[in-house]
Amino acid sequence: MKYLILLISFSLISGCSMRDIVTMDSTTQQEFDLNDNDNDGVIMARERCLDTVIGTGIDNYGCATVSTINERQELHILFENDSDHINPRFYQQIEQIAQLMKLYPNSNVTIEGHCSKTGTYNHNLKLSQARADNVTKVLEETFGIENTRLNAIGYSYDKRIDLSDSPEANEANRRVIAEVTADDSQIYMKWHIYSVD
Repeated sequence: MKYLILLISFSLISGCSMRDIVTMDSTTQQEFDLNDNDNDGVIMARERCLDTVIGTGIDNYGCATVSTINERQELHILFENDSDHINPRFYQQIEQIAQLMKLYPNSNVTIEGHCSKTGTYNHNLKLSQARADNVTKVLEETFGIENTRLNAIGYSYDKRIDLSDSPEANEANRRVIAEVTADDSQIYMKWHIYSVD
């Protein structure tokens, strides 16, 4: 029994001495760095984008997720025949575009003005441009969108949606379309359990 205990003890001691011991030099530590210096949830060993803004949606390498938006919507602003005046009752629709642009700070909008096929092409070209200009003016002056983010284009009657010459078609063709585009890397915000607002 005494020899059996001695034999087991010897086996345990020799087994422990045969284990590999790995030392962490500075190169290995840098390669397997488990720190998260910018608190984005990605360890330094995987990090490709340092100093990520806290709360920004990121990919597996700590880089901000880029989202592209391309919102195109028709504004149901009715224009009188041969008029570029916007009735204030339609401002709510323009405000929705402004809110979208404020949500996406890097966004721009192109306002397209369109006309019915009554009158000459050049007259309608000027009229459609004036309609688009007036919408961008409301965006800037009423809702505070910077002029550099606004673009207005008049198309005369080149892009009619109803090719008949009925009164209903003419009314439908007197329209304005807003197209908001943006590449914004800070629009997908995520909340951490430690986030404080």
